[in-house]
Amino acid sequence: MNPMPDLCIRMLIGCHLSSSHGFMSMLRTAQSIGANVFQFYTRNPRGSAAKPIDAQDAADFVRCQREGQIGPIVAHAPYTLNACSDDPSKRAFAKRTMADDLERMESVPHNFYNLHPGSHMGQGLAVGVEQIAAMLNEVLKPEHTTVVLLETMAGKGREVGSRFAELKQIIDRVELGDRLGICFDTCHTWDSGYDIAEHLDDVLREFDQVLGIERLRVVHLNDSLNVKASHKDRHAKIGEGALGSEAIVRLINHPALHHLPFILETPNELEGYSREIAWLCEQWQD
Repeated sequence: MNPMPDLCIRMLIGCHLSSSHGFMSMLRTAQSIGANVFQFYTRNPRGSAAKPIDAQDAADFVRCQREGQIGPIVAHAPYTLNACSDDPSKRAFAKRTMADDLERMESVPHNFYNLHPGSHMGQGLAVGVEQIAAMLNEVLKPEHTTVVLLETMAGKGREVGSRFAELKQIIDRVELGDRLGICFDTCHTWDSGYDIAEHLDDVLREFDQVLGIERLRVVHLNDSLNVKASHKDRHAKIGEGALGSEAIVRLINHPALHHLPFILETPNELEGYSREIAWLCEQWQD
């Protein structure tokens, strides 16, 4: 297998890939577009079915990861999961699915699992926070090696997690809180009202004061189709949105962020991701 391209040997950059053909297929696809990290859905994002994991495929991937051919990977929970739904059956589904996902992730240990906290559906923020924390307390196990990431949200509808303080309220209620981190989505954070274009230092200072900067483990790197505080959650290609390329360059080179894995979720096919990855690697400063 070809080694990781020199272009991205230091910057941890990748995108969302299809998991339909297994881990080694994702690794080869990532390398073909200049990526050295990637994200994937654990199962059909609109359903509950999950393909059986090929033990040999997973073992081969773990070996390649240990050899340094690929960096940390991010498993993304189906976006249909809602840990704070007002429907008890949907909360139970979220719990079963996440518990199964975390067990499956032990086939490729020491990686990340990304979760949208959920929508409280009119029950109120306090109830939503309690229900999310309750699910995490039930599914997180001391033997798990996967770090669960709560994603910063845009505040669309009744989403929980659009403010740093809301994520802190969840974490404070989780017994195994050391197994939790944060995925900082640039589009969501901007859409929720944080000015990461002109006041990135201030935003990250607030993040550190509320959550601790050490909680920030992965960045979803997306431009936004909408203005700040729009609460819309509409991703744009890098440099083609309201954030703009200059803000993105400042973000990837910020000393608190530049060492983290950056995952593109921009509206692209592989060719477009390859171009964005190449451009971002050129802008990244060691």
